[in-house]
Amino acid sequence: MTAADTVVWAAILIGGVATFAIRGSFVFLYERLGLPALAEAALKYVPAAVLAALVVPAVLTVDGTPVVETGLGPVAAGRALLASDRVLAGALAAVVAYYTEDVLPTIVVGMAALLALGAV
Repeated sequence: MTAADTVVWAAILIGGVATFAIRGSFVFLYERLGLPALAEAALKYVPAAVLAALVVPAVLTVDGTPVVETGLGPVAAGRALLASDRVLAGALAAVVAYYTEDVLPTIVVGMAALLALGAV
């Protein structure tokens, strides 16, 4: 093992320990201090925000191209988007999300709708 190899392995080890320490510090601090009420209230919206960030870009594209960049014009692009099976499945999933306020049923209904419509 050369000196360069030792430096690389030392950097990997130090980086791993630092990453573990940084992530562990949040767990330790949470146990000791807790979270402010405002932060806990905000964390309730994280699952919905993550789901929206993953789903909306896939729904608002036509053949992988964002609707605003298709060159179809606004009316034709709107028709193409509304004719999309993904939009219908997304709308159905949005209704389920609104009434259940739960991510799991939203995903299940959305995926079932995609399968039923033949979009997958």
